[in-house]
Order: sequence, then C-alpha cells, then structure tokens
Amino acid sequence: MYEPIIDALRRGAASEALAAAREAIAAQPQDANAHRLLAAALRLDGDRDGALAAIDQAIELAPEDANMHLERAGLLLRERQIDEAQAALARTTGLDPNQFPAYIIQAHLAIARGDLNEADRLVRTAARIAPEHPHVAAIEGTLALRRGDADRALAILSSASERTPGDPQLRHALGFAYLGKGHFAFAEQAFRGLLESEPTSRPLRLLVADLLRRQSRPAEAADELAPLLEGDGATAGMQRLVGELELDAGRNDRALSLLRQAFLAQPLDRRALLAVLEAWRRLELLDEARSTLDGVLLDHPQAPDLWRARLLFEEFAGDQARDVIARWRAAMPDYVPALEAQATLHDQTGEHDQAYATAQRITELQPGHTLAEMRIVDQLLRDDPDAAILRVETLLAQAPDPSVKRSLRQLLGRCFDAAGQPDAAAATWAELHADVVNERLPLPQPGTTIRPITQWPAMAPRPEQAPGMLLLWGAPGSLVEYIGATLKHSGGPLLVDRFGAQPPNDPMQRYNTVPGLLDGSLDPAYMVSLWRAALPSRGIPGGSAFDWLLWWDNALLLGLRPHLPEAVLMVAVRDPRDMLLDWLAFGGPVPLALASPLEGARWLAQTMAQVADLHEQDLFPHHLIRMDDANPTTVAQAIADSMGLRVGVVPQEQIGPPHFPAGHWRRFRDAMAEEFALLAPVAQRLGYQAE
Repeated sequence: MYEPIIDALRRGAASEALAAAREAIAAQPQDANAHRLLAAALRLDGDRDGALAAIDQAIELAPEDANMHLERAGLLLRERQIDEAQAALARTTGLDPNQFPAYIIQAHLAIARGDLNEADRLVRTAARIAPEHPHVAAIEGTLALRRGDADRALAILSSASERTPGDPQLRHALGFAYLGKGHFAFAEQAFRGLLESEPTSRPLRLLVADLLRRQSRPAEAADELAPLLEGDGATAGMQRLVGELELDAGRNDRALSLLRQAFLAQPLDRRALLAVLEAWRRLELLDEARSTLDGVLLDHPQAPDLWRARLLFEEFAGDQARDVIARWRAAMPDYVPALEAQATLHDQTGEHDQAYATAQRITELQPGHTLAEMRIVDQLLRDDPDAAILRVETLLAQAPDPSVKRSLRQLLGRCFDAAGQPDAAAATWAELHADVVNERLPLPQPGTTIRPITQWPAMAPRPEQAPGMLLLWGAPGSLVEYIGATLKHSGGPLLVDRFGAQPPNDPMQRYNTVPGLLDGSLDPAYMVSLWRAALPSRGIPGGSAFDWLLWWDNALLLGLRPHLPEAVLMVAVRDPRDMLLDWLAFGGPVPLALASPLEGARWLAQTMAQVADLHEQDLFPHHLIRMDDANPTTVAQAIADSMGLRVGVVPQEQIGPPHFPAGHWRRFRDAMAEEFALLAPVAQRLGYQAE
C-alpha cells in the first residue's frame, strides 16, 4: 500500500508521490501513516504549510506515535541560510554553500520515508559546509534516536543546545532524546517550553499530554487536552484519547460522556469500542450498553467486534446470549467466529450433537480449523474412539507445522487410550518425549542418591511477627499447576518467575545446590540469605511470598530448618502411578526430560520417597494437598483447609481441560507393569493401595 509512495519519494517524483498518497488516504482516511507520507510528498513539492497540515492530521489519528512528532519537528525547519563565515568554510571544501538548506531538507525527507542511510549521507555533506550548524546536530541526533541509540542522541543534542540554546529545532530533538532515554519529566519541560512560545500548536499539546500520561498523571494529561475539545477540535479521535485518559484517572462519568460520542462517531474504531465498553462496565450501565450496541448493529450488522462486544453484556450461554448469537448468525451466516460462538453455546448447554454439527460446518468452511477439529474428535472419543483415531491420523498426515504435529500425536495417544489400546497410547506418548529429550531440562539428581542425610540440624523457632513464606512444589503429573492457578486467582503473592524468561539467580534455581549442600561447599545459611536477598527484585520488597519451585529435595532442609523456620512447604500429591501416566500423556509445568517411562518411574520413585520421608518424620512444616480427582472446587477447599484462608474457585477454562481420573493407571497396568512395580512401594507409603 505504501510502496508506490515511498518509491516516488525516493526518486524525487513529487507529483507521483502526491497522487499515490492521496489515493491511499481516499482508501483509508483513518490511516495515520498515509497522512504522514502525504506530508513528505507535499514537502518534496515545496508546500511546507500543506505538509504541516498533513502531519498534524496524522498526529490527530495517532497522537502517541513519537515518530510522527519527530517528523513534524523536521517540517518546522525553515530554509535558513548559513552565515558568511560558514559560507567561506564551505567554499574551501569545494561545496556550494547555497545548497546547505537543500541538504538539510532532503535529509529530513529521507528520515520521513525511513531511508536512514541516505539521511546520513546528506547530513555528512551538510556538515562539511557548516559543521557547527544546529540543524546538522538536530538531524544527527534524530538519526541516532531512530537507530535506537538514545545516549548518543542526548550527547549530540545537549552539546549543540549549549552552543545554540534558543533554536526550536534543537529543542524539539532534545526533547525526543530525553523521551528516548525515558526521562519523561525533562522531555515534558523541553516541549512545554516550546508550547509556551506556540500555544496554539495541537501537536505540541498532545505531546505534553502524552508525557504527563507516561508519568502516571492521567488527570493532568486530560486537563491539558481539554482546550482541544472545543469547537472544531472535538474530533472523534480527540474525544477517544481524552476519554481514555479520564478512565485512567478514574473519572468514569467524564470518560463515558466523551467515549460515547467517539464511539457513535466511529463505531468501527476498535480502540473507541474497547474504551466505551470499559466505561459501561465500571458504571454498571448494562442496559445503556445493550441498547447502544443494538442501535449501532442495525447500521453495521457485519462488524464482528460489535457482536462480540454485545455478547459481553449477557450471561454466558444464557437465553439472551442465545438470542444475540442467533442474530449474529442471521447477519453473517457462514462467518466462522459466529459459528464458534454457536458451538460454544451448544457445548455449555449440553447440546453436544448440535455442537458437533456446527463444528463440522466450520471445518467445511475452514478445513483444519483447530478448535472445530478438537470438538469433532472429542465427540468421536465419546461415541466412536476408532473413528477418532482415523480422524486424528488424517489430520496428522495433513499437518505441515511440527508443533501442530506434536499436539496431534499427543491427542492420538488419548484416542488409543479411549479405544482400549493402552500399549499404543503409552508408546505414542513415549515417542513424543523421546523426540525432544535433548530440548528439555535434565532430571535433578535426588540427594539421597548422592549421600543420605543421617542427622538434621535443629529446627529454629518461628520468629514473632515474621511474614509467612510458602514454598510450593509438585512433581510432574501431580497437577500442582491447579494449585498455582488457584493461588494466583485468589490474589496470593505467588511468584512464578522461575518458569519465565528471567528467573531469579538464587540457589533454589540451580542444579548444583543439592550437591553443594551435601558436600559442604555451599553454606546452608548463605543459601537462605541469597534467597531472601533476591525477593525485592522479584517484586516482594517485604511481607509474605509464595514461591513456586522448579524442584524439591530434602537436602534443602539443611538450610530451611535452622534459617527459614517461618516457611511452610506445600506439596501436590497423587498416586505416583497416576502421576507418571499424567506426565507421560500431558507433560508438566517444568519441561523435564523423560527419556523413557522406565527412567521417569525410577526418578519419580526416588523423588516421592523424599516426600514420604518428609511427611513420616515431620521434617519441616508442610501440607500435602491430595490432587486425586482434583477439580477447581476441591483444590480451593483443600488449600483453604490447609492454610486457614478464604480461597476463590478458579474457572475451569483457566486451568484447561481435566486430566485423567484417579486410578486411571490401572488401565495401563500391563503396558507399564515394570514402571508401576517401581512406584508401588512409595505409593503405599503415601497412603495408596498396592493394586
């Protein structure tokens, strides 16, 4: 869409660039980039005032885009001649001093079209004519900013501003350098000074308001923009922007007044829609939301966002929601998201045959549609598992993406299980794990296999007034993720960063901690002090913390018993044989390598034996949360009972579909006989039957 404009700008063909830009704007009037490129074309054509008007319109449409403001600053540059001393210097280089303004303007145009290398070439030439000219520094600083080097930009522009403190072009660029460094207060000061000298400038006022917003001062930002809501300035975009700021400031009534107008003026603007939805929600104006959306849908019956918004104000799968979906289907009969909503409604109300028929229609319209195919397979699993196997094998043969193939192979194992073929199911899942074993974390070596601990340090008394610390852990297949989701849903101070891209660098994250504790190379007190020291950087400057651990080993008690007595360990527990089967079929929160079911059973037996030791000998304050036949309600109740807290019930969709029921391992007792034999002794120690 933009390439013809950019190509014409690059070739200096002003008339072609103007025609292409105006054609783009005619096709998409709300496209800020099209208006920005029109500004560049007008400047190339010599129409500076027209270029400013075009860039101002672009800023109206995208006021938060700093690059728009930066380009406007370049358009403010007038064709100012250099002084006689600079001209004399230019002549000694063999360059024409009269060409200096052209180099500067062409450099700005190159920046506007994204050709930074060309802008660099032009400004180097301009610098040979007048190296100390403030506009040279302004472009050099702008180029550094565009390349992400805010430090260099700030150094160039600060130095130039000291030499020429009153130059507005430099002040613009310096303000953007502060912005690039995140120094919002300094940037606000720079742009507010320019606004004082040009109080009618809408773009400058928008920029100052955005800087106030970035400093978490939304009420001041909204007040700053209030003058722009008067007269012809009250565009839908401006009403939406100020309304969003009023929402951020908690001034909901004022926000709704503006957002209602913005939405009615531009009902297809997604940002306006989302903002007015939030205002209606906060003010609990459900009837107004319904009637307004119904009115707009009469004029825009094929706008999916409006139908989705309308569904938000009805009870999920209720009669009114059914009516809305029926109207949506009537307006857009073969629109896949409408059919998805219809299928979800049928599923929720137990109308599985209708959901199945709707899913089949979706796959006719969009072959391979993931959710629809899953619905079809789920239905076949209930009615005809052999047909489900054939369906999944067909999808597997057609799937081009490796990750999709993995998901389908996992599902194929479930189909084999449902069809009474446990050997095929176990083999399918085992192959999946074996394929990625080199991409997974190694199994932590249990401390009991390194050196058994025969004597424990004394348990220190719990300090008075100490904030409570919870350590959460569960082996693969334990469904510990249900506990994590429940604690998070209830607002507990749950730390999940050990599973993310920036985990804490403390001993409880490292594999060498257990060997270090056992051979004496890691001081237990130092281990705990490092854990405590990391809490502020993890978002816990003080108070309680719930730390979800990647692994557990009783060797940690060498440090926890004497140095962290205020902590409590919470362990998710199931029959270890069900845990192994669940790990094999579904994986776990921690991507541990499972080279084979037998190796996994051996490691799980050693690891869960430590949990049995912990419980039998009461080595540390702990709670075993039984996750057999776990569901959101029973998990919440178990946590509440163990901790003496009120715990909310997490919605099922937030933790995914249910896994296998308790005792499902018995269906695999022949296929995995050797593995289950290894796990039977520890299962009995944890209170489960031998068979």
